[in-house]
Amino acid sequence: MTTTLVTNIGSLVTNDPAPGDGSPLGLIENAAVVIDGGTIAWVGPAGQAPAADSAFDAHGRAVIPGFVDSHSHLVFAGDRTAEFNARMSGRSYSAGGIRTTVAATRAATDAELEANLVRHLDEARRQGTTTFETKSGYGLTVEDEARALRIAAAHTEEVTYLGAHIVSPDYAEDPAGYVALVTGEMLTACAPYARWVDVFCEKGAFDGDQARAILTAGAAAGLIPRVHANQLSYGPGVQLAVELEAASADHCTHLTDSDVDALAQAADTTVATLLPGAEFSTRAQWPDARRLIDAGATVALSTDCNPGSSYTSSMPFCIALAVRDMGMTPDEALWAATAGGARALRRTDIGRIAPGARADLALLEAPSHVHLAYRPGVPLVSAVWQKGVRAH
Repeated sequence: MTTTLVTNIGSLVTNDPAPGDGSPLGLIENAAVVIDGGTIAWVGPAGQAPAADSAFDAHGRAVIPGFVDSHSHLVFAGDRTAEFNARMSGRSYSAGGIRTTVAATRAATDAELEANLVRHLDEARRQGTTTFETKSGYGLTVEDEARALRIAAAHTEEVTYLGAHIVSPDYAEDPAGYVALVTGEMLTACAPYARWVDVFCEKGAFDGDQARAILTAGAAAGLIPRVHANQLSYGPGVQLAVELEAASADHCTHLTDSDVDALAQAADTTVATLLPGAEFSTRAQWPDARRLIDAGATVALSTDCNPGSSYTSSMPFCIALAVRDMGMTPDEALWAATAGGARALRRTDIGRIAPGARADLALLEAPSHVHLAYRPGVPLVSAVWQKGVRAH
């Protein structure tokens, strides 16, 4: 198997404190990494690096783990430019906007949906994302939800069944009937393609009792729960996520003290995944990352890439927002966008650069990871290795 030495790294973020400087980022200055096939074989000072079949000179630039985007909605058709334009002119976002994308997605062919998915994946990869989760949720029929997951599963192992995005327009007068469909025939058709089950627990979508029924049914079918929780208002989503040992409670914008305490106590089980692109795109209240971190919760950052409320695939942009508007330090934001995302996906092979981990790295046109927040909007990622293959 071919080995590659990435050497002359000015600053290497490993997310492994032991071989580094003891910080959560595990920084190593003047570092090198050896890639063997699809995994990391060696990490350490450049002067101690073993020989390899080929070499790549980083010329003093920074290397970080590939970003782990643990929350996105990439199987869709159409866009919602008009809605965004109107919202920026004073109209607030509501869950009902999803119906526009549902209509476009149902009308699209499989080939159109897959081409759109691949386009967004390539866009994200160019910005350093090497692992992504994506959801269904824009079909809301048995056939359309299953095909969305089938298309997604051809491109990532992190696939989430989100039949419970909103109540289908077809069941507008019978939400109980739609919950029965989501927990019955639709779940049976979708479970073979998915690893996760999710629900939008929010006013205008699904209440606590409905969400519990959906997540419990999904778990019985072998899927692991995640929850869209407390995005638009205070509600039961976070508490439900902790109770059901969901891998993540996502959004976490409106939190009571008891919500924060619950996430802190469940830090090893349920990750608070913050999605600042949604707040940016809807002019909503920012999640308080500082409050969660200080309480001891585990925090992840993700894009929430979707056509309605967060149409960005850029993890660097989300890092800059988190540092500027959510109280995170540059170190905390990078950890949340890499190791935090891995925690939210219950993965130990990604989100870090250490022997045995998957060889996912991003080279920055900068001497330090701090530039991700220091130089917002600048395309700093100049090379990406995904599973040991240089992808960009």
